[in-house]
Amino acid sequence: MDPLGARSQFVEVQTLSTWERQPDPEREEMEKEYNVSQQAFLSPFPYREDINRKIVLYNGDVALLNCTAIVNTSNETLTDKNPISESIHTYAGPELRDEMLKLKGCRTGEAKMTKGFNLAARFIIHTVGPKYKTKYRTAAENSLYNCYRNVMQLAKEQAMASVAVCVVSTTKRGYPLEDATHIAFRTVRRFLENYGDGIETVVFAVTDMEEPTYRKLLPLYYPRSEEEERASLTLIPADIGNSEGEPVVPERQIRIAEKPGCLEVDSEGETLDSDLGQVGTHAFARMEGDVDKQRKLILQGQLSDATMQKQHQRNYNRWLCRARAEDLSDIAALKALYQTGVDMCGRTVMVVVGRNIPVTLIDMEKALLYFIHVMDHITVKEYVMVYFHTLTGEHNHLDSAFLKKLYEIVDTKFKNNLRAFYFVHPSFRSKVSTWFFATFSVSGMKQKIHHVETLQQLFTCILPEQIDIPPFVLEYNAQHCLWS
Repeated sequence: MDPLGARSQFVEVQTLSTWERQPDPEREEMEKEYNVSQQAFLSPFPYREDINRKIVLYNGDVALLNCTAIVNTSNETLTDKNPISESIHTYAGPELRDEMLKLKGCRTGEAKMTKGFNLAARFIIHTVGPKYKTKYRTAAENSLYNCYRNVMQLAKEQAMASVAVCVVSTTKRGYPLEDATHIAFRTVRRFLENYGDGIETVVFAVTDMEEPTYRKLLPLYYPRSEEEERASLTLIPADIGNSEGEPVVPERQIRIAEKPGCLEVDSEGETLDSDLGQVGTHAFARMEGDVDKQRKLILQGQLSDATMQKQHQRNYNRWLCRARAEDLSDIAALKALYQTGVDMCGRTVMVVVGRNIPVTLIDMEKALLYFIHVMDHITVKEYVMVYFHTLTGEHNHLDSAFLKKLYEIVDTKFKNNLRAFYFVHPSFRSKVSTWFFATFSVSGMKQKIHHVETLQQLFTCILPEQIDIPPFVLEYNAQHCLWS
């Protein structure tokens, strides 16, 4: 206890300035630079004054903070001697060590709680960050995400008003500070968005060495104005995790969705794409010169192929940015586009179910955005597409104008890496339409389109166990197709 009348060494969280009010000398200049050029884009981390009021950046000892709980980073035996842990033990007293023995350790990524004892904080949340090795980067990212997520989850479950979070990924464990900071910020941000009603304050406690990185990256995830949101957009990394901030590994998304084919009334529209929250490569950040003038030159045929390619890339990235930011759950609920297994050559198989596309009832621009959203990460490697034309009607048929627009918008990787397009159960009319479209509207597609009359023919290219086929397609094939 402090002597009577002496000033307490502990720091009251309520006296700290929130992130919303912290000045930034570089902020005004950055906002001016990007104020005009980025107006059309939406950030996946929009300006939220209510969230910013909860965020505090504090340079100092986390053990001295007077809040509901502070975070201690340790090892799996909870005996690590790092500066944060040692300071917490010093101020908490010997009772803490005795209490931690009862926890019987803590696994990497988990979080456990003890009393604060002689600390100003009522509780201590102990977590174990991962050891970083480049070879096992994905595992390290997931473990670090779990650290921050479980800390926040524990705070929520215990109805804590405030929690002070130290840098979990200590230098001793070799985790690159900037990479770790991205994970910390987006995880806490997503948690506050989804479950943060009862949490009043989250303090990011840092040292002198860590503060510049934290201060640099905070505007990306917690912009303090709409201008700062736009200015920060181009700096957000491509991998922003899913809707919870969790790292996403595309290869692990195969077959995690329920077998498609039937529309569910109570579907929440969550398909594998909802986890693939990537922002893109931000080619638009490299915009040069007068864009309107460039467009005029394109119409006049005066721009070089390289310049036109850059212009096309910028245009695609604008669509991609919109696709990442917009709510497309209503389109996802149709289950008309999904990833399945691989073909005989090991290439990713994407399936389109024609009957599940009610063209006359949906916003086709949102459908285009959804296609870009799902396909962007798939098309970085070779892939094939399977289109089930089975039992489609007039209201399911995509017109040539839409298909041509789609073909003109998508990135070149979509076209170059598409190895085959299997058109299953085609009608005579669809064969004619496809031939005209592939011959006169787009180039390089005609040789890739294969009309497949039966599933048996399809299985010569893709094994049955590697493709999820809607039940109605299986039933139609059994009743109407001759098997060889």
